Amino acid sequence: MGSQHRLAPSGFDRGASVAVGFLSVAAAALGAVPAGAAPYDDTRAKVDRLYAQAEKATEAYNEADERADELRAEVGTARDRIARQQQRINSMRDSLGSLAGAQYRSGGIDPSLALLFSEDPDDYLDKASRLDRITAHQAGELKDLQDAMRELAQDREEATGKLRELEQSRKAVAAHKKTVEQKLAAARRLLDSLPDDERDAYDRASRSGRTGMPDLGSATAASGRGAAAVAAARSALGKPYVWGANGPTGFDCSGLMQWSYAQAGVSLPRTSQAQRFAGRQVPLSEARPGDLVVYRSDASHVGMYMGNGQVIHAPYPGAPVRYDPVGMMPVSSVTRV
Repeated sequence: MGSQHRLAPSGFDRGASVAVGFLSVAAAALGAVPAGAAPYDDTRAKVDRLYAQAEKATEAYNEADERADELRAEVGTARDRIARQQQRINSMRDSLGSLAGAQYRSGGIDPSLALLFSEDPDDYLDKASRLDRITAHQAGELKDLQDAMRELAQDREEATGKLRELEQSRKAVAAHKKTVEQKLAAARRLLDSLPDDERDAYDRASRSGRTGMPDLGSATAASGRGAAAVAAARSALGKPYVWGANGPTGFDCSGLMQWSYAQAGVSLPRTSQAQRFAGRQVPLSEARPGDLVVYRSDASHVGMYMGNGQVIHAPYPGAPVRYDPVGMMPVSSVTRV
């Protein structure tokens, strides 16, 4: 989001004079606003901070949600493996039971007596030899069964652990979602507390003149996939910011990057923090179209470099996917995918 650098100064300058008149009485009563300060600037700064905090929570939500998806797939695979292993154990048990029954029926008499009463000693010795082999085979089958049962127990324990982790991830998703919603609601309340003309000035500043095509210069992407991602990002211009969304009708900041590169056949991680390490880091002075520009020390915002000092990004709620100067907020790294 980083809206502290996204908002057009001219819109806020026009609204500032009205804001001073509206809030001067309260400021004088509290003694909280120094001479020359604009109370509207303070409100704007608070809204910006709330949006930044909401975006950080959004990326945490994305990470927890992505991990929950991974765990659901892992649990499903583990359950399938356990079912196959259980079926194998049941078959082995049935086989051992049949073998034991046959052995009992044919070998339940003392060997010396069986030899004594045998009409054909050679035939008896041949059967006895086969019975020994069956017994050895049975012992091997029994060991295989024991090994299979141990493996099944381990698989069940692993699946149980993944289920516990999945539940923790679900709780984290819910907690981060609640935090995002609270921050966004607080920002909305602050904006709604402003007079209509000031609120309109804020909204106009966050929307006006940002979706047009700036001069992007003649720089080209460093690769074919970068060029394809640039084209995809351009096609998303004007789409709304939707926290937790990765397209195609709405995006948060990392969702836009993930979706754009997916159109180029490249799978990016879900969060801006992970996208930071999705390729080779290059200096900002060497940025090319398609490079990922990561912002803030906590890497909580990301945009795509488009050339001539411009990025395309999903800023924050109420502001659609748009172009902004690459220096709209502190750059922490640039990644070439």
